[in-house]
Amino acid sequence: MDAPEREPRLRGEERDAALRAQLEPLAPGERPAAVSAAAGVCLLLGAANLALWAAGADVTNRPSAGVVLLFAAVSAAAAWGLWTMRYGAVLGFQAVLAGTIILSALSVFVAGNALALIVCTIVIVPGIWLFWKLVRVLARMQAPGRDA
Repeated sequence: MDAPEREPRLRGEERDAALRAQLEPLAPGERPAAVSAAAGVCLLLGAANLALWAAGADVTNRPSAGVVLLFAAVSAAAAWGLWTMRYGAVLGFQAVLAGTIILSALSVFVAGNALALIVCTIVIVPGIWLFWKLVRVLARMQAPGRDA
Protein backbone atom coordinates (compact mmCIF):
# COMPACT_ATOMS: atom_id res chain seq x y z
CA MET A 1 0.00 0.00 0.00
CA ASP A 2 1.48 3.30 -1.08
CA ALA A 3 1.60 6.10 1.44
CA PRO A 4 -0.11 9.28 0.28
CA GLU A 5 2.37 11.78 -1.03
CA ARG A 6 2.88 14.65 1.38
CA GLU A 7 3.25 18.24 0.37
CA PRO A 8 6.80 19.45 0.93
CA ARG A 9 7.29 21.50 4.07
CA LEU A 10 7.55 25.17 3.41
CA ARG A 11 10.58 26.90 4.83
CA GLY A 12 11.72 30.44 5.32
CA GLU A 13 10.04 33.15 3.31
CA GLU A 14 7.60 30.74 1.63
CA ARG A 15 6.27 29.63 5.01
CA ASP A 16 6.04 33.21 6.25
CA ALA A 17 4.10 34.26 3.14
CA ALA A 18 1.68 31.33 3.56
CA LEU A 19 1.07 32.23 7.21
CA ARG A 20 0.54 35.90 6.33
CA ALA A 21 -2.01 34.92 3.70
CA GLN A 22 -4.05 33.12 6.37
CA LEU A 23 -4.23 36.18 8.66
CA GLU A 24 -7.54 37.94 8.85
CA PRO A 25 -7.09 41.69 9.21
CA LEU A 26 -8.82 43.30 12.14
CA ALA A 27 -12.31 44.48 11.33
CA PRO A 28 -13.02 48.19 11.76
CA GLY A 29 -13.67 48.81 15.43
CA GLU A 30 -12.50 45.32 16.45
CA ARG A 31 -10.54 45.21 19.69
CA PRO A 32 -9.16 41.80 20.66
CA ALA A 33 -9.47 40.82 24.33
CA ALA A 34 -5.69 40.83 24.75
CA VAL A 35 -5.52 44.53 23.83
CA SER A 36 -8.33 45.34 26.27
CA ALA A 37 -6.48 43.38 28.96
CA ALA A 38 -3.25 45.26 28.21
CA ALA A 39 -5.06 48.61 28.45
CA GLY A 40 -6.56 47.50 31.77
CA VAL A 41 -3.11 46.53 33.07
CA CYS A 42 -1.77 49.99 32.18
CA LEU A 43 -4.65 51.75 33.92
CA LEU A 44 -4.46 49.47 36.96
CA LEU A 45 -0.71 49.93 37.40
CA GLY A 46 -0.86 53.70 36.99
CA ALA A 47 -3.78 54.07 39.38
CA ALA A 48 -2.31 51.65 41.93
CA ASN A 49 1.03 53.45 41.88
CA LEU A 50 -0.68 56.80 42.39
CA ALA A 51 -2.97 55.47 45.15
CA LEU A 52 -0.14 53.77 47.04
CA TRP A 53 1.99 56.90 46.86
CA ALA A 54 -0.92 59.07 48.07
CA ALA A 55 -1.58 56.63 50.91
CA GLY A 56 2.04 56.98 52.02
CA ALA A 57 3.09 53.40 51.31
CA ASP A 58 6.34 52.59 53.08
CA VAL A 59 8.94 51.97 50.38
CA THR A 60 12.67 52.46 50.21
CA ASN A 61 13.63 55.62 48.29
CA ARG A 62 10.12 57.08 48.16
CA PRO A 63 9.64 58.72 44.72
CA SER A 64 8.70 62.37 44.36
CA ALA A 65 5.22 63.50 43.38
CA GLY A 66 6.48 64.43 39.91
CA VAL A 67 7.81 60.95 39.23
CA VAL A 68 4.58 59.31 40.41
CA LEU A 69 2.43 61.69 38.37
CA LEU A 70 4.63 61.16 35.30
CA PHE A 71 4.30 57.38 35.61
CA ALA A 72 0.52 57.68 35.99
CA ALA A 73 0.32 59.96 32.95
CA VAL A 74 2.47 57.64 30.81
CA SER A 75 0.36 54.66 31.94
CA ALA A 76 -2.84 56.51 31.03
CA ALA A 77 -1.41 57.49 27.63
CA ALA A 78 -0.36 53.90 26.97
CA ALA A 79 -3.82 52.66 27.95
CA TRP A 80 -5.42 55.17 25.57
CA GLY A 81 -3.07 54.10 22.76
CA LEU A 82 -3.90 50.46 23.37
CA TRP A 83 -7.63 51.14 23.60
CA THR A 84 -7.60 53.02 20.30
CA MET A 85 -5.57 50.22 18.68
CA ARG A 86 -2.41 52.21 17.89
CA TYR A 87 0.25 49.86 16.55
CA GLY A 88 3.07 51.71 18.32
CA ALA A 89 1.28 51.51 21.65
CA VAL A 90 0.80 47.75 21.34
CA LEU A 91 4.41 47.27 20.28
CA GLY A 92 5.67 49.54 23.08
CA PHE A 93 3.57 47.72 25.66
CA GLN A 94 4.99 44.44 24.43
CA ALA A 95 8.55 45.75 24.78
CA VAL A 96 7.91 46.87 28.37
CA LEU A 97 6.13 43.59 29.10
CA ALA A 98 9.08 41.58 27.73
CA GLY A 99 11.47 43.51 29.96
CA THR A 100 9.23 42.95 32.97
CA ILE A 101 9.04 39.22 32.28
CA ILE A 102 12.82 38.96 31.92
CA LEU A 103 13.49 40.93 35.12
CA SER A 104 10.95 38.83 37.02
CA ALA A 105 12.51 35.63 35.72
CA LEU A 106 15.96 36.82 36.80
CA SER A 107 14.54 37.82 40.19
CA VAL A 108 13.62 34.19 40.82
CA PHE A 109 17.33 33.46 41.26
CA VAL A 110 17.69 35.96 44.09
CA ALA A 111 14.28 35.47 45.72
CA GLY A 112 14.76 35.26 49.46
CA ASN A 113 11.50 33.54 50.42
CA ALA A 114 8.41 31.80 49.08
CA LEU A 115 6.42 35.03 48.81
CA ALA A 116 9.01 36.48 46.43
CA LEU A 117 8.78 33.35 44.26
CA ILE A 118 4.99 33.60 44.22
CA VAL A 119 5.11 37.28 43.22
CA CYS A 120 7.58 36.48 40.41
CA THR A 121 5.31 33.69 39.18
CA ILE A 122 2.27 35.98 39.30
CA VAL A 123 4.12 38.41 37.02
CA ILE A 124 5.75 35.85 34.70
CA VAL A 125 2.89 33.49 33.86
CA PRO A 126 0.16 36.00 32.92
CA GLY A 127 2.83 38.22 31.33
CA ILE A 128 3.93 35.46 28.97
CA TRP A 129 0.30 34.68 28.11
CA LEU A 130 -0.47 38.33 27.35
CA PHE A 131 2.75 38.76 25.34
CA TRP A 132 1.92 35.71 23.21
CA LYS A 133 -1.63 36.90 22.57
CA LEU A 134 -0.40 40.34 21.52
CA VAL A 135 1.97 38.81 18.93
CA ARG A 136 -1.03 37.64 16.90
CA VAL A 137 -2.78 40.99 17.37
CA LEU A 138 0.25 42.82 15.96
CA ALA A 139 0.31 40.47 12.99
CA ARG A 140 -3.38 41.06 12.34
CA MET A 141 -2.86 44.83 12.65
CA GLN A 142 -0.28 44.60 9.83
CA ALA A 143 -2.33 42.23 7.66
CA PRO A 144 -3.09 43.60 4.21
CA GLY A 145 -6.49 45.19 3.86
CA ARG A 146 -6.54 47.05 7.18
CA ASP A 147 -7.23 50.75 6.91
CA ALA A 148 -4.80 52.66 9.09
